[in-house]
Amino acid sequence: MNTNYFNNKKITVFGLGLLGGGLGVVKFIASHGAKKIIITDIKDKKQLKKTVDKLKGIKNIELVLGYHRIEDFTKVDMVIKNPQIPWDNKYIKEALKNNIPVEMDSSLFFKLCPNKIIGITGTKGKTTTSSMIFDLLNNSGKKPIMVGVGEESVLDKLEELKKDSIVVFELSSWRLSALGKYKISPQVAVFKNIFPDHLNYYKGMKEYIQDKENICKYQKPNDWCVFNGDDEIIDKISKVTRSQLMEFSFNRKNQGRSIFYENEKIYLNDGIDIREISDKEVLKKFTKHNISNLMAAIAVAFTLGIEFKKIKSAISKVKFISHRMEFVDELNGVRYYNDSAATIPQAAIAGLESFDNPIILIAGGSDKNLDFSKFSKVIAERVKGLILLKGNATEKLITNLKESMPEREHKRFEILDSMSKAVEEATRVADSGDVVLLSPGAASFGLFDNEFDRGDKFKEAVKTLKKEYFS
Repeated sequence: MNTNYFNNKKITVFGLGLLGGGLGVVKFIASHGAKKIIITDIKDKKQLKKTVDKLKGIKNIELVLGYHRIEDFTKVDMVIKNPQIPWDNKYIKEALKNNIPVEMDSSLFFKLCPNKIIGITGTKGKTTTSSMIFDLLNNSGKKPIMVGVGEESVLDKLEELKKDSIVVFELSSWRLSALGKYKISPQVAVFKNIFPDHLNYYKGMKEYIQDKENICKYQKPNDWCVFNGDDEIIDKISKVTRSQLMEFSFNRKNQGRSIFYENEKIYLNDGIDIREISDKEVLKKFTKHNISNLMAAIAVAFTLGIEFKKIKSAISKVKFISHRMEFVDELNGVRYYNDSAATIPQAAIAGLESFDNPIILIAGGSDKNLDFSKFSKVIAERVKGLILLKGNATEKLITNLKESMPEREHKRFEILDSMSKAVEEATRVADSGDVVLLSPGAASFGLFDNEFDRGDKFKEAVKTLKKEYFS
C-alpha cells in the first residue's frame, strides 16, 4: 500500500454521518499523512455528537457542520464523499469543475490495495453471497478479509491485509459509481441480479444499471466474471465483458464453465466434466434464493483454483446471516423467519416463493418510489394471512392489493404500528405447519431505526411470545 498517497494534502471529507463510514475515512487519512482535514456535513454538531466525540485526539481537523462552504470543494487537494451523496450534488459538480479529484472509500481502497479483490454486487443477496464466499474460502484454507458490509469503515481494512489475503468486497451501486469514474473493476466480479431499487436516488433504471455494470465493465482478459445466467439484463451484460466467464443458473448448462442446480443438487461444469458438488441432504437448510447465493460462492471458489474436494467439504460449513431468511424459532408447529433485509418488493417475492407452506406475511413500511403491483399479486396468490406495518409504502401496497383482490375492496386492511403487535396478530391467525414470515418489501424508516432494528424487534417479539405463552 502506498502510504504517501495522502501525504501533505488538504482533504475535504464530505459527509461525516452517524454509522462509522465517515469517521473511518477521517481516521485513516489522518494517520497516513493528510496535512489538513475539513469535515463537512449538513447535520449540525448536536445531531452528530455521537460521531464528533470520537474525533477527539485527531490532529489537523476542522469541523464545518450544519452547512457547507464552497471553498472546501474548490481550494483543496481532494474531496472524499459519502457513498450516498450523488455525483450531481452541486458541491461535487463544483469540485470536478475545478479539477479537484473526488473519491469515495471504494475507489481509494481499490487504488491502494495490492491484493486480489472479489467484488460482489446485485440488488439483493450481496451480503449473504459475500458471507458465503468468505466462509467457503476460509473453510478451504484461504485467508479472506470481508470489506464493505453494512456501514462499517472500509479503508482501515487495508491495514489488516497480509501478503496472501483475499479481499471479499460487497459493492453497492453507489460504491461502484466511484469505480466507474476511475475505470476500475475487481479481478473477480460477482453479479447477482438486477431489480428496480433506489429510484429515489437514481433518475431511472438505466442510470442504476450503468453503475451496477461497473463491477465487470473494466475487467481484463485474465479476470473472472461470475454472473447470474437467469437474469436477462446480467446475461446481456456478460456478453460484452472482456474477462473469463463463469455462469450460475437454475437451468442445466452443458456448454461452458458453470454452476447449476438440477434435481435438488448443485453441479459444477468445469468446461470438460460435469460433477455433483452438493447433494440434496446438504441443501435441505437452503431456501431457493440462498441456493442461488451458494452457487455464486461455489463459482468464485472455482475461479480461485480451489480443489473440487475442498469446495465440496467447505459447502457443509457455510453459515447463514441475520435478517436474510433467518430461521428464528418454531412455536406450536409454526416456524418464524426473519427476512427484514427484504427492503424491495422483488426480494419479498423471492422470500414468499421460498416456501410451499401456508404463509402469514408481515409486510409494508416506507416507500423508495417502487412499484408494488407484482408484490400484491404474489401476496394474493400465495399468502394465507397478511399483517401490515405502518408506512407510506403500505398505503401504496393496499391500493395494489385492492386491485389484485377486488372481493376485499369492502374490507379494511388493518395497519399496525409496532412489531410486537404484528407478531401477536400473526401468531393468532397461524396454524401448525404455517410459516410466519417478516419480509416487508419496503424500507424501515419511520417505525424502526433501520432494517436490522426491524429484524431484531421481530426476533425479540418471537422470544417474548415464547416465554409468555409457550414455555
